[in-house]
Amino acid sequence: MNSLVLRLVCGLLFAALVLGMVVHPPTNFSQGLGMLLPGAFLLSVALKGPRRSLVPKKRGPATPPSAAEPPQP
Repeated sequence: MNSLVLRLVCGLLFAALVLGMVVHPPTNFSQGLGMLLPGAFLLSVALKGPRRSLVPKKRGPATPPSAAEPPQP
């Protein structure tokens, strides 16, 4: 549920950023590039969701190498 809310909020913020760029375009190139970075971040989070899960996964015990085959000389 938390990741769904995060994706929805990031999608709405991206839409607001794009709408703001259409209504009031940037005055120079560097201002446009400055708006591109947060827009790309918001779009990637809205499409992919958060990269890490909120609950960390528990690691299982390490499995020893199988002793079925004897080492070859």
